Amino acid sequence: MPIYEFQCTRCQHKFERLCAVGEDGSGLACPQCGQPAPRRLLSVFAACSKGQNGLTTSFRGSAGSSSCGSCSGGSCSTCGH
Repeated sequence: MPIYEFQCTRCQHKFERLCAVGEDGSGLACPQCGQPAPRRLLSVFAACSKGQNGLTTSFRGSAGSSSCGSCSGGSCSTCGH
């Protein structure tokens, strides 16, 4: 079962739940304020790659951001972005 991220439509609290595939959150309530039916969020992904030099580089993607978590400016020689 995947972990989905949800956000309360009242207090904007974000939380995660282990849910059945495709669950929309309609049967859940916000753990902070109790508002029913939180909105399911599009989750970011994370990946890890070990280079030839033995160093591990983490990548974290999300809509509209750099795909390399090690770049402060969104561009570096490590990830090629």
